[in-house]
Amino acid sequence: MDAFYVALFLGGAILAGILESGKVLGKGVAAAADPAFGKFKLNYLVVYSFMMAGDCGRKRSALLYVLCYTLGCFTKHVPSFWVLFAGRILCGIATSLLYSVFESWVVSEHQSRGFAPESLGTVFSEAVFLGNGLIAILAGLFAHALVDSMHLGPVSPFDAAALVLVTGGVIIWMTWGENYGCTAEGEGLRTSMAKAYQLIKGDGKIALLGAMQSLFEGSMYTFVFLWTPALSFNGEHIPHGMIFACFMVASMVGAALAGKLMEAGRVKTEKYMQGVFVVAALCLSVPVIVPPIKEPMSRNGLSYAGKMHLLAFCGFELCVGMFWPSMMTMRSAHIPEEVRSTVINCFRIPLNFFVCVVLYNVGSYPLSTMFGMCSCFLAICFGCQKQFAALLHQERAGNHFNEDDRVEAEAALLLTPTRKAAAAYAKGAKEIEVSAA
Repeated sequence: MDAFYVALFLGGAILAGILESGKVLGKGVAAAADPAFGKFKLNYLVVYSFMMAGDCGRKRSALLYVLCYTLGCFTKHVPSFWVLFAGRILCGIATSLLYSVFESWVVSEHQSRGFAPESLGTVFSEAVFLGNGLIAILAGLFAHALVDSMHLGPVSPFDAAALVLVTGGVIIWMTWGENYGCTAEGEGLRTSMAKAYQLIKGDGKIALLGAMQSLFEGSMYTFVFLWTPALSFNGEHIPHGMIFACFMVASMVGAALAGKLMEAGRVKTEKYMQGVFVVAALCLSVPVIVPPIKEPMSRNGLSYAGKMHLLAFCGFELCVGMFWPSMMTMRSAHIPEEVRSTVINCFRIPLNFFVCVVLYNVGSYPLSTMFGMCSCFLAICFGCQKQFAALLHQERAGNHFNEDDRVEAEAALLLTPTRKAAAAYAKGAKEIEVSAA
């Protein structure tokens, strides 16, 4: 899985700068503001979220991820809006698969091989530490070198990503076994969706997990498109690759911290995540409190507001690093194995709807408004996490109460023969006394 993070971040590290400069899209960026763009994007989001329910098996879904993202990388060479639009659709499908299929495959394999459930948190923490951290840093620096040092052009990182994807696909093809979880092979898509719907509807904890995932990831993906204009509000030249690497260092620290907390077990995941959401909300509120000021002349280096924003953004990335392994651990504990991929992709429908709406209107509102909205959504995540912890506490208290009742009942059953024997002994002794008299 970490190998595929290389492909994701090779393009992601330079994508914002490419979009901003227009080196690849040119006039196509303006065309993206057409209402049809949002309409088509929402349609495909609904379709692929239902299609990627795990019905075809997780190995085949992983290979589909490789195919979609590789084709999406190749579309960057074509200066046509509709080709690039198709490429973004393919990359959107691939991203959905990356964040659902691989997690479900790992959880199922972990369980089928008899590993301790408690070690899943450590597995996810190390995966995020390496994939979202160390590998992302190296990928960002490599992408920066390809573009600025080797002068291979702005799409060269996507070519490198395609090479990594093909290599990873070959490894999956040769080493992975097919994985359907606990469900039967080839179970119908309608059945899977019905199970997922009933599960989300009937279990408040799962619905809250979905709300937290959608709101946090929606804020995170919006941040991806906002941090560049926030740091270069006056046209400052900023090193995108280096800043991206700083973000990933912060993410590594967060992943390592989450791993230590889960490994120690002293603080429950649902408890410390409340603090994570509060800190994340405060970090994204900094551009609201310290808004960027338009200066008459652009200059190199960050302004005072830009420096404050950069520090706050690093704090937010630390929270992102803590979010991923913690959310994966909570999902593995509370979402049944047979419908995990389906449920996770159902959660991505409102997530992508939210991101589409935000990006469609991003030019209509100032940056401070957009960051303020993201901060509010993260505050709602805190409320959802607090309610989730309360429901979990009630459930555990109920289970403890039932366990006490069971122990008392078993003790009563064990004492019953003793009481009967004592009563019989007393009755026999009384009869002996009467006969002796």
